[in-house]
Amino acid sequence: MTSDFLVIKTLAEEQNMRKAAERLFLSQPALSQRLQTIEKEWNTKLFLRSQKGLTATPEGELVIEFASNMIQQKEALYETIQSLTSKVHGTLKIACASIVGQNWLPKVLKDFVQTYPEAKVSLLTGWSSEIVKAIYDGEAQIGIVRGQTDWKGNKIHLFRDTLYLVDKEMTSIDDVLTTDKPFIQFKSDSNYYQEIQQWWQKHFSSNPKRQIIVDQIETCKQMALNGIGYAILPSITLTGQEDVHKIPLTNNEEQFELTRDTWLIGYDAAFELPQVEAFVSIVKKHAQIFQ
Repeated sequence: MTSDFLVIKTLAEEQNMRKAAERLFLSQPALSQRLQTIEKEWNTKLFLRSQKGLTATPEGELVIEFASNMIQQKEALYETIQSLTSKVHGTLKIACASIVGQNWLPKVLKDFVQTYPEAKVSLLTGWSSEIVKAIYDGEAQIGIVRGQTDWKGNKIHLFRDTLYLVDKEMTSIDDVLTTDKPFIQFKSDSNYYQEIQQWWQKHFSSNPKRQIIVDQIETCKQMALNGIGYAILPSITLTGQEDVHKIPLTNNEEQFELTRDTWLIGYDAAFELPQVEAFVSIVKKHAQIFQ
């Protein structure tokens, strides 16, 4: 039976009775009755209902925080108990940069779940800053981040991929000076966008004639593949099957000038968990193949 703590946490996260009921595999009337019972036990109103959804009361916010802490403590105790056995059990909780989660991680996870069928996987994706926060908040045991990271705990370098200028027609970097196509860029919370800006300023004396800024790298990629403009993309997003020109961003020594590093991070205690140890072993194997 779903715990009261999980019911409270899910309602707080969804702020919507229908969505919460779907996540909990309950009917809306059953969830409504469950909430009434919980509020009766606490002798206070936890949520206010309106057409916009659910809003936690001040008392409800305290109970929500308590419920979240209890769930985390239970999970931590469960992981400790599972770590006492030799088999790989428990939940592997990963927070992963979206670009890696879309293009590289699926094969790794497939290998992991096939090798360790008794282990469960919980996956969060987002910007690298969100990945670090997820580890701080206890929502993830380990994280996969991109670019430079100031993480002070355990940090494993996975791979470095290169950046290319991608376009349907251009065949050299200098073609950007004569094309009328827009430079398609995507913004993130990392220093990726700033690095590209610095690279441009280092090589050209003027800004691109036209620019389009999008918020997702996949949107940026698809616009470039469809000939709308040109983009600078990391090799992790390219399969080699695309019908475009890939121009490496090199310096005078023909060395790759713009690269992107991917790291596996986490607290030391997390790396001692059997499911994390098993995952790290598989990750290292795939990282070697990718390089």
